[in-house]
Amino acid sequence: MIISYLCIVQIHQEYHARIINLRSIGIVRFRDATALVGLERNIFRDKNMKKSLVTIMLLALTIAAEGQAETIDTARFVAVYDYECRTLDDEEAPVTDRMQVVVQVGEAVTKSIPYSLYPRTDEKTKADAVAGFQEAYMHMPTVWIGLPDGKTTVREYIFPHVFEGSEETPEISWTLTEDTLTLSGYLCQQASATYRGVAWHVYYTEEIPSSAGPWRLRGLPGLIVKAESDAHTFRLAELRREASPITAPEKSPDVQRMKYAKLLKHKNEIYGNRQYAKNPTYYVSDLMHSITDIFVFKHNDQQLVFANGGHPLLTKAHAYKPLESE
Repeated sequence: MIISYLCIVQIHQEYHARIINLRSIGIVRFRDATALVGLERNIFRDKNMKKSLVTIMLLALTIAAEGQAETIDTARFVAVYDYECRTLDDEEAPVTDRMQVVVQVGEAVTKSIPYSLYPRTDEKTKADAVAGFQEAYMHMPTVWIGLPDGKTTVREYIFPHVFEGSEETPEISWTLTEDTLTLSGYLCQQASATYRGVAWHVYYTEEIPSSAGPWRLRGLPGLIVKAESDAHTFRLAELRREASPITAPEKSPDVQRMKYAKLLKHKNEIYGNRQYAKNPTYYVSDLMHSITDIFVFKHNDQQLVFANGGHPLLTKAHAYKPLESE
């Protein structure tokens, strides 16, 4: 018989952890009773365990995904972009959200992924809970261009589920100009296009012979170095010559798969609702039963809540500025 334990893990800034049994309240379910009891007995006995717990929590989702991920290509290079979104907070004050996007450019597949989800092994760039939480405000999906068979696949987490949508890779009708500008050390040329309701002005460089770019922007005679719309800006921050493995979407029965048009409509309806900024889970009818696990990370004066395998759970959000409006 599986015993369902209810608990919450609170991780303090000094990396001390405390487990509180909330079995009678019904907030979180842990199916592995043995693992929970073992953790509860040992966490205060071993100082190293206190520090290790943070890493375990932050990397749990990544480890699970990597365990089932199939390598489908190898990157010829990796481009890291700074991404900004100009929006409003829940009190309608102007705010600029920032994150980084990693683009792996392979022979057949290009993968764009939020920086916190990109597998890294060096100490300097370990998974960052704060960065991952910030990314949740910006709704940046993971995108595979060229998978499957030249199509485009998009996967993202919209609480409480992971969604995946696929479609034929759309062509972007770029208008090229003679304007040039040196950006990030590269001589760039300008182009513009309207992609699914959003007007973009970009600079690309033929010094890097690739048609790739951040997110779903692509199809120019050189790598996109900067892309800007009214609300969004991508700018190349770093180019890495590394042959990293490009992995396919994790095979999981829990992922909700559909046509991309349906996923985009679902996403825009949820995040575009006026209730969203003040109550990001307004659309969830039974919040308690939608949470399978939860922990709280204390950062400065903030309590960062993570749930359902390490996904940020927002209590306040920012006004949604869609990358695709139609």
